Amino acid sequence: MQVKKYDKLALYKGGGSLLGWFGRSYEQYEFEMFSASHFIVLGILCAAVYGLFVFQEQLKALSMKKWEWGIALFLLGIEGMYHIWMLQTGTWKGSHSIPLELCSISLFLAVALLLTHNKGIYEILLFTGLLGASQALATPYLNFDFPHFRFFHFFSVHLLLFCIPLYFTWVKGLKPTIYSVLKMAVFLNVLLPLVMLVNKWTGGNYLYLSHKPPSASLLDVLGPYPLYILSMELLAVAFSLVIWLLFRNKKAPALKKTRIAAGAESSQRKDLS
Repeated sequence: MQVKKYDKLALYKGGGSLLGWFGRSYEQYEFEMFSASHFIVLGILCAAVYGLFVFQEQLKALSMKKWEWGIALFLLGIEGMYHIWMLQTGTWKGSHSIPLELCSISLFLAVALLLTHNKGIYEILLFTGLLGASQALATPYLNFDFPHFRFFHFFSVHLLLFCIPLYFTWVKGLKPTIYSVLKMAVFLNVLLPLVMLVNKWTGGNYLYLSHKPPSASLLDVLGPYPLYILSMELLAVAFSLVIWLLFRNKKAPALKKTRIAAGAESSQRKDLS
């Protein structure tokens, strides 16, 4: 039995079983922002954040090393599958497929943090993960809906990038300092010239350092090129300061006051004696 030409085309577009959920076309998997699938993902995010916060003491009592290593391997695996998908569909290009976007960089930082528990990595990921993932989850730049592979890749990665720094804050007890904001700013400024070079070599627009996106975006109100790059940095620092205020060690000032009061009381006793 011969397969008609339009049947082959339908299979390529995801209408059949040859490529389906791992295919290139989103004709039968078109994603819409604030659709049912999007709200379900946002509900999962809220439930995960709520669970981490409410059950942080119970999680502290558990041995989480296997889970941490498992999540690290999952992130590497699904990111690898994403690049296989791009190669298989002929969409991998040096101009946009190198993992140099903020969330791609945050993914590798998250893997390193899960494996090492390094506070320096945490101090950067807390800001890049929360800021990048929150924007991606709230207003996803995505064409593929459930149950396409790209839907699972996009949302699973960004959900984890949002939750991992919260896990290390609430469960592992790491806290940012004001110097953490400075470290994040230094990290970005070291990264920017490297990304600019890659953009020049590939003709890409990683981190929007070459030009603004063609569609309407927040960058439109941040000034012309290259002024909007400085505006982006200042905005990132401003939001990072808000995150620092939310998650800083609030017990430290109170503890310092207690020690000062105890020291003063001890001095008074010595004077009386």
